Amino acid sequence: LQAMSGSEEDWLALRPQEPSPSQCCGGGCKPCIYDLYEKELARWERAKAKQDKSLLTEKREQSSNSVLNPDTFTAFSVSSVEQLTEDTYQYKFELPGNSSLQLSLGQHIVLRGIVNGLEVQRAYTPISPVKAEGYFEVLIKCYEAGLMSQYIKTWKKGDMVSWRGPFGGFPYQPNKHGELLMLASGTGLAPMLPILQSITDDEEDETFVTLVGCFPTFDKIYLKRLLQELARYWNIRIFYVLSQETSLEELPQSYQENTYTGRLNEDLMKTILNSCRRRPFVLICGSSEFNEDMTRYLKATGIEEDSCFVF
Repeated sequence: LQAMSGSEEDWLALRPQEPSPSQCCGGGCKPCIYDLYEKELARWERAKAKQDKSLLTEKREQSSNSVLNPDTFTAFSVSSVEQLTEDTYQYKFELPGNSSLQLSLGQHIVLRGIVNGLEVQRAYTPISPVKAEGYFEVLIKCYEAGLMSQYIKTWKKGDMVSWRGPFGGFPYQPNKHGELLMLASGTGLAPMLPILQSITDDEEDETFVTLVGCFPTFDKIYLKRLLQELARYWNIRIFYVLSQETSLEELPQSYQENTYTGRLNEDLMKTILNSCRRRPFVLICGSSEFNEDMTRYLKATGIEEDSCFVF
């Protein structure tokens, strides 16, 4: 019997490993990597108690069907890599046939990478329209010293990359809010785009949108062409706040009247809020510091937390 069930050491070798902090993306996913570990551990304990290793092979880590799943990672193929600025890239992934990711608006997915033998997970929000068929796209900023960035920078066409999800999201309903005020810093633009596109694609949706994109310089504004196309709609306005530009004179004429230099501070927030056509519901996405500042400025101008959603 001992030979069949394996020794104590054999079982210990099969015990699932507790995730390291680097593996948690911090995105508040359900299930989180730690929830999955608890589930795997319970399965291992059951198998060990019954001395039956076949119980461990019910479900493998990599999902074989090419559909996104919150519990297991699915590999998708990179179909194109486009550099947008010196440190930001747009990656396109292939989906089988004309399938779509089945995300709801503003949902994020979790990427897994192995760097120097260390598993890292990070959350990203696809920027492609939610109904996009046969592909999805993500906007990723690579950091010089970032662990995940080292992995992402190696991607080329045809590489297989593992994702799981979807998680989170903003429960958007057409015409529920008179106006949405979107405050986005850098790649915080990502969850705003599918929402904007769903509004412009729906002729019945008359929600006003004011998007405020915060970037260091004019050169670092992502997806200018797409944003300009969106700004042509009657109900969409886009402002830019450029923290490292000192003058607007160098900017193309079409950008001068809707761009501010410096930071998005409390005074500028008041100006923007006063220009809104209706009392807005506010969506915020950026670094935790940006999110905290924006929430504070909004509170000072009388917009409470129940009128805000932070991605």
